[in-house]
Amino acid sequence: MIRTRVIATAASAPKQVITNDDMAKIVDTSDEWITQRTGIKQRHISAGENTSVLVSDVAKQLLDRASVAAEDIDLIIVASVTPDYGTPSLACMVQKEIGAVNAVAFDVVAACSGFMFALSTADKYIRTGAYKNAIVIGGETLSKIVDWTDRSTCVLFGDGAGGAYVESSAEGGVIREDIGSAGDQYEILTEGYTACSNAFNDVPDQTDPEWYVHMDGRAVFKFATKKVMKSLQKVMEEEGITQEDVKFFVPHQANMRILEVVSKKLDIPFEKFYLNMDKYGNTSSASIPMALNELNEKGLLERGDKIILSGFGGGMTWGTMLIVW
Repeated sequence: MIRTRVIATAASAPKQVITNDDMAKIVDTSDEWITQRTGIKQRHISAGENTSVLVSDVAKQLLDRASVAAEDIDLIIVASVTPDYGTPSLACMVQKEIGAVNAVAFDVVAACSGFMFALSTADKYIRTGAYKNAIVIGGETLSKIVDWTDRSTCVLFGDGAGGAYVESSAEGGVIREDIGSAGDQYEILTEGYTACSNAFNDVPDQTDPEWYVHMDGRAVFKFATKKVMKSLQKVMEEEGITQEDVKFFVPHQANMRILEVVSKKLDIPFEKFYLNMDKYGNTSSASIPMALNELNEKGLLERGDKIILSGFGGGMTWGTMLIVW
């Protein structure tokens, strides 16, 4: 059986670090307020570098760590809600930057579930034999779409990118997944609305509140806890395993409280959730691959380990994946 195995991981973040105390200088908040409600202590914020810079850095690292030549890459998929342009795609920009002249390249948009959707897509191409390998990246510069006067959102987000080089394998790899969408709830988390204003109508131009991230925090919290729990249960039950068989759960790094609820209700020891939101905040599509890379770089994973990646995001969307390392 052909499966999609993670061979290498990588991550990149802006050098500029903004602490909670720094945030308190621009909005009415405090380190205590942010930490208690989210678990976030700091975030990396772009000093001018755009998303393409971060995702290209990840791609270069992946080539080096996997010891693979750029011209041998078959597929590049980048997940993002903050690309440099409407077009070209970030994936095409990465393709040029690394010289992957033979790759097919495109982006996917699924917000904080983006990496899960991108990895799922790559998995299908590889399982069918269409391609033998892929670079899959999630990357964001959320700082450019955040309303820095809104303390309910601006304290949450950070910039960064993470990714994986995957290839066909007879061993390990992606074992089972559950991804889905709930478009009936799309309005609880939005950003980047552009009105259809042109020379032949009177529709007003877009306004800043519509362009920035807008989130119904309570509704998102309710959606996240409900969907992540059901998705985790579904994947484990369908594979016939329990949390005891899983070495690490790598969740979307959004909010400590969400994970505390999931841990308690599913009876999963909290220490099994690998977290780095305290250092990076919510980096949307980048959060899961950044955490996965950190886990890998620390040498905490061994071949044969079962890990579960799980995220949720705007759309609304969700995705859970069981991987044998």
